[in-house]
Amino acid sequence: MRVLIAIGVHRQEEAGAAGVVLNQARELEARGHIVECWFIEDVLERPARPERFESLVFAFRAARRISRERTRFDIANIHAPWGCAYGIWRKLLRAKDAPPYVMTMQGSEEQYAEAMREEHRKGRAWNFGWRNKIWHRLYHQTMYNISIRTADYGVVANREGTEYVLRKHRRDPERFSFIPNGVEERFFTARDYGATPPRLLYVGSWLDRKGVYYLAEAFGILARKMPSAELTVAGCMRAEEQVKSFFAPGCRSQVRVLPFVKREEMPAVYAAHDIFVFPSLVEGMPLTLLEAMASAMPVLTTAACGMADVVQDGFNGILIPPADAAALESASLRLCHDVNLRRRLGQAAQGTMRRYTWQSSASKLERVFVSALQNGNSRGGVECSPSG
Repeated sequence: MRVLIAIGVHRQEEAGAAGVVLNQARELEARGHIVECWFIEDVLERPARPERFESLVFAFRAARRISRERTRFDIANIHAPWGCAYGIWRKLLRAKDAPPYVMTMQGSEEQYAEAMREEHRKGRAWNFGWRNKIWHRLYHQTMYNISIRTADYGVVANREGTEYVLRKHRRDPERFSFIPNGVEERFFTARDYGATPPRLLYVGSWLDRKGVYYLAEAFGILARKMPSAELTVAGCMRAEEQVKSFFAPGCRSQVRVLPFVKREEMPAVYAAHDIFVFPSLVEGMPLTLLEAMASAMPVLTTAACGMADVVQDGFNGILIPPADAAALESASLRLCHDVNLRRRLGQAAQGTMRRYTWQSSASKLERVFVSALQNGNSRGGVECSPSG
């Protein structure tokens, strides 16, 4: 098959969504397919003005380009919300020679909006005032809805998002599949659990939806109880001073900030730490969590969309309620003091990740592409259930 994968983000392997695309493309190519990836710089010659319409501009220009080059591809796999324009064009014109539209969605905008409404009430949402909520509903949510409703087939990276698509948009369950993200083989490393004191690690963008307020609050409490505790914030894409300003002055010296880490350096970062803390409020299926688990780290995260799909509380990690700094601190302290618990959870986590490889993810995605190519707009399809 000749496959196009399009997504309105920059081509940066260190970023989560771009990393998903690049890993799936590599595995599909390894399976004999021809894959072309379009990122934002491949479609937009210069930044959109005004910037807030960049997603919509990308969606329309990608759709126009696909329509002009429709014979080059057998499948157009467009990530939400950027498939909305191509979906409308394909439905309205019913162009039989246009490649079927397979939507990929990492997470639900509806779940994000619900989480951030609550954070705004607490004063912990950066850009979710009433004007932003209206804009989100009219613009972002509409693009997502159209992307979902006009897709011939769809792939969602977490169970909750899949159920949302099937329930709210009444899509055919044979056409929309839960396909989890994967992890690269290089992250499966051996681990020594005897480090004292244990070193905590957070990896991800420094954003309100990632639960950074709760991380800072919890570590401040932990640092008072355990003055030797250390926390590294990696890949946050923020200046050290900006990140440290979230923490209490008394514990800032115990916080290390690595704003950017090259992809090839990440296995060493996981190996140099002992406990992975990820208090995100809502996710698709975060690659950093999968990577930490593959490296046999004990993980501590929230029982929220995306994380609960792979972490079973007490077996291969610890789940806590979202937006709960006290629970985060308590579980962190427990892991710091119990080396046997760290070992048991970490080893189980690594075993779990053996089922979440990019080879497995690409195999399931391939089946969806084949079904879309065979059926087009006709009814039917193949069931693509996860092995994990």
